[in-house]
Amino acid sequence: MRKKIVAGNWKMNLDYNEGLSLFSEVINIIKDEITGTQEAVVCSPFIHLHSLVQLAKGYDKVSVGAQNAHQAESGAYTGEISAKQIKSVGAEYVILGHSERRQYFGETNELLAKKTDTALANGLKPIFCIGETLQEREAETHFDIIKSQLVEGIFHLDEASFGKLVIAYEPVWAIGTGVTATSDQAQEIHAFIRQEIAAKYSPAVADATTILYGGSCNPKNAAELFAQADIDGGLIGGASLKSRDFADIVKVFN
Repeated sequence: MRKKIVAGNWKMNLDYNEGLSLFSEVINIIKDEITGTQEAVVCSPFIHLHSLVQLAKGYDKVSVGAQNAHQAESGAYTGEISAKQIKSVGAEYVILGHSERRQYFGETNELLAKKTDTALANGLKPIFCIGETLQEREAETHFDIIKSQLVEGIFHLDEASFGKLVIAYEPVWAIGTGVTATSDQAQEIHAFIRQEIAAKYSPAVADATTILYGGSCNPKNAAELFAQADIDGGLIGGASLKSRDFADIVKVFN
C-alpha cells in the first residue's frame, strides 16, 4: 500500500519563533492521529529546519523538509543551499519544481532533473511538483505539459531511484487563488500521471508511487479530494500556516 502524505509548504512565511510555535502546535494536535501508512511533512524556510528536526524526534510519522535545493554539490553560489547541507541537519524531504520556482526563478525541466539527481544522491526524498497554467489548460495542452515535465524532469531515473520520489500535481491556476480543481479534474490528472509512470516503468511502480494534490486544498475540500482513487494526500500551502487547519487535513485519512 502506497504512503499517504499531507505535506505543508510554509513558503516565505513565519519568523524563527513563529515557526517553532506553529510546528509544536501541529505535533501536539496530530501526534495521536497519524496511523498506518500516513505521514505528515512540514517543509519550512531554511532557518527553521534544524530546530524542527529536533522537535520532531520521537515522532516517526512526522518529517521535515526544505523548499528548494541547488543542483550543485557545493561551490561559489552565494545565497544558495545544497542538498548535503539540508540533509546534514536531519531533514528528509525537499520540494523541487514548485510552480513558483518555475515561474519566478525560471527553473526548467532540465535544471530540475539535475536538482533531483543531486537531492537523491544526498539521501533526500524529492517532492517533485508538476502542473499546468490556466492558459495551458484552456488551450487543452495540459496533458502534453504534464507529460513533458515527467519525461524531462524525472523519467531519466532508474526504477530504484524513482521509487524514492513523491509527485505533487499542482494546477498553477489554483495555487493561492482560492480556486480548487474539482475532484474529478484532479483525479483525471492524477490517473494520467499514474498511467504515464506505468508505461515508463511498470504498473507495480505506478501503484506504489505517492501522488499528492496541491492547489488551494483546505479542511473543507480535502475529504472529497483524498477520496479519489489516485490522490494520496496533499501539498498544502496557506492552510499549513494554521495549526488547526493543517491538523484537520491530516485527520481526513482517519
